[in-house]
Amino acid sequence: MQIVLFEDKKWSHFLPLVYTRPVADLRIGILKISEKYQRLFDADVFHETRLYLRELFPDCTSADALRINARLIPDAQVIAAIKKLEVNQTLKHNETTLAMRESADGSETIVSYDGTPLLLEAVTDLFTQNGAALKLDFELMIAGRTSDRLHESNMIIGPQELLYVAPGAKVYASTFNTMDGPIYIDADSEVMEGSHVRGPFYLGEHSTLKMASKIYGPTTIGPHCKVGGEVSNSVIMGYSNKAHDGFIGNTVLGEWCNLGADTNTSNLKNNYGKVRTWSYAHNGYADTGLTFCGLLMGDHSKCGINTMFNTGTVVGVCANIFGGSFPPKHIPSFTWGGSEGFQEYEIGKALETAMRVYERRGIKLSPAMSHMLTEVFNNTAPQRREPPQSQE
Repeated sequence: MQIVLFEDKKWSHFLPLVYTRPVADLRIGILKISEKYQRLFDADVFHETRLYLRELFPDCTSADALRINARLIPDAQVIAAIKKLEVNQTLKHNETTLAMRESADGSETIVSYDGTPLLLEAVTDLFTQNGAALKLDFELMIAGRTSDRLHESNMIIGPQELLYVAPGAKVYASTFNTMDGPIYIDADSEVMEGSHVRGPFYLGEHSTLKMASKIYGPTTIGPHCKVGGEVSNSVIMGYSNKAHDGFIGNTVLGEWCNLGADTNTSNLKNNYGKVRTWSYAHNGYADTGLTFCGLLMGDHSKCGINTMFNTGTVVGVCANIFGGSFPPKHIPSFTWGGSEGFQEYEIGKALETAMRVYERRGIKLSPAMSHMLTEVFNNTAPQRREPPQSQE
């Protein structure tokens, strides 16, 4: 059976991260959402997403594919309910479709899901729900596996069975606290000396924790990242660097991002009030309902040294931020500048930079990727023409 992960009307609640990927390609916990279903069903996974993304993320043509909501994080209970579905049955929780097996004649029988599904509602859920997702993925990933032996220079605080070290990982003279959740150190990654890690935590393949890093869970660092300084309850999708001192908390970084040395994010307002962020779904600032919210940054965006991000800052795709003082709380895609103003980042120059960044990783910028980024440039043009709006 083939799996199709479909986007529903709430896909825009996950911008700017989903400008460059389907909702199901988001990473939360250890795995991307699509990778979770691929492992759980041992099946090919496809995406039902927006037209300009389909060259990179193809759909499925099979009529009998199992269709699952891309916002649904699978646990044992919901997977059991999905596997029981027969042709023409649709699994729903309240008004939300969780999964369906369509019939040729278009008939439909509703099956109610009585549990409480882990259903993502907003981009901030990537860090607020990351702990639950990490614990689910940890059990899935370690099944039938034995952790490599940890070097004697390290210290474990808490249950040792909640620390998994994959083959090829280099881990020295650091502390790992599993009292609040598991820690997974993936293959060929490195934890340099003097680092302190509290779970739940995931370090992706070929990623590095620099010396004396301080990590507070639940935090996910995807593959091919370099991270240093202080990180709290954040998700870094992959191929991004925060290699130096500075603090990020309650933050989501896309892929191919780079934070300059001593970049800091505020994640708490001085008056301890609820944080408002730019909402692409509402085309304006909206209340997140959260007391803690830091930086939300789309793919290919970068900032210079000593950048200070205000509480609840949203940065689009291919933005370049530099200069003193706090930049605006909403920085549109393909812009270049800082607190003194922004100008448009020409698509040709943005693609040249992306190409050089890819080459550093031994990857070629494909025509399909160039076309996708050009479509994002065109689609986000109205945001660059709108005057700044009040932040509160």
